Amino acid sequence: MLQRLSEKLQDTFGKLTGKGKVNEKDVKEAMREVRLALLEADVNYKVVKEFVNNVKERAVGEEVLESLTPGQQVIKIVRDELTQLMGGEVSEVNFSDQPPTVIMLSGLQGTGKTTASAKLAKKFKKDGKNPLMVACDTQRPAAIKQLQVLGEQTDIPVFSMGDKQHPADIAKGAVEHAKKNQMDVVILDTAGRLHIDEDLMTELREVESSVEPHEILLVVDAMTGQDAVNVAERFDQDLDLSGIVMTKLDGDTRGGAALSVKKVTGKPIKFIGTGEKVDELEVFHPDRLASRILGMGDVMSLIEKAETSMDQKKAQELEKKIKSQSFTFEDFLEQLQQLKSMGPLDQIMDMMPGMAGNKKMKNFSVDEQELVKIEAIIQSMTQEERVKPEVINSSRKKRIAKGSGTRVQDVNKLLKQFEQMKKMMKQMGKMGKKKMPGKMGNNLPFM
Repeated sequence: MLQRLSEKLQDTFGKLTGKGKVNEKDVKEAMREVRLALLEADVNYKVVKEFVNNVKERAVGEEVLESLTPGQQVIKIVRDELTQLMGGEVSEVNFSDQPPTVIMLSGLQGTGKTTASAKLAKKFKKDGKNPLMVACDTQRPAAIKQLQVLGEQTDIPVFSMGDKQHPADIAKGAVEHAKKNQMDVVILDTAGRLHIDEDLMTELREVESSVEPHEILLVVDAMTGQDAVNVAERFDQDLDLSGIVMTKLDGDTRGGAALSVKKVTGKPIKFIGTGEKVDELEVFHPDRLASRILGMGDVMSLIEKAETSMDQKKAQELEKKIKSQSFTFEDFLEQLQQLKSMGPLDQIMDMMPGMAGNKKMKNFSVDEQELVKIEAIIQSMTQEERVKPEVINSSRKKRIAKGSGTRVQDVNKLLKQFEQMKKMMKQMGKMGKKKMPGKMGNNLPFM
């Protein structure tokens, strides 16, 4: 996520923090490089100019230049300004006091509106809501069928009146249906076009006036950069947009749209798509993305992922085992499975401080197949071998390798890694009560 920009900014500030003292010339030189990095990332020119001026004005102050850690102070200022640039704080969905809350999704064709509808519906359902998805796209072939398939996958009902009815009538009918069936969130999946045209805008205005939605969210593709920002400006002229859903941010190495859209349109990013699966949608936290861009990681998101993925009772049991130094291959297998449930490993690595955009980590590949191999080896062990790996002799290694479809060398490698991990567990047990922030404490899965 925003890797190219992240690498350049970290490289620039690495030079700055490497100096004992920093003067005004150093700051200006660094900001020149920041300016170039942002422009190369396709950030709006006016936005870049204002951002650089704001940082420079704060960074050349006496408080920074006279500081014992001036480089770190400049990075803090950049982080603060990046956070403000992207909206400053989380922008929540405005749920109505009188259900149902009507959320209208709009956008061009191909941005992922239909998938975003399902992702939002699943998120709201997880949060205790009772959502209804509505097929208002009567233009694109198979759009209704796609929404129905997603509805089946997520176990969320879909309201449809076919492709012959006017979208405004479908939206009105859906709201009535939701009221009768105690559904508290209605998500309208509207039509798009390859380009903005008057017919599309007329149709969307009619849908808007028919149900007066509480939220009108524009779905944009992060990878289109400034085009996404221009589309947002144009849509906002006809519709009263309340926010942005930015899809494909996980594949965007530049960051132009994410960094420009709030400043240019005044509309906050409310949600970001972090993958293709229906559960890969996150509430947008400007401060967390700013930290990730600067290589500070995103520990809070990592903890939240762990909290939703991990069994708390098992986590407490594991903590006891670590302290008593009775960690076995059974526990190791369980931790690997829980780690995999948190999502793609490269995304998890990206949230760890110092990992995102770090050139030293560029050649480090997160091989998911390696985890599959490890699982197979452990599952080929007997119960005794998992609990007491010291009993595994050469003949047992051959049997385990054969049973897991691997080589004896792979089994030896895993046994060695496990011993190293046990040593690490021993050290962690001695650390006592030092815990990570958040209620998870030190119960995050081990890598």
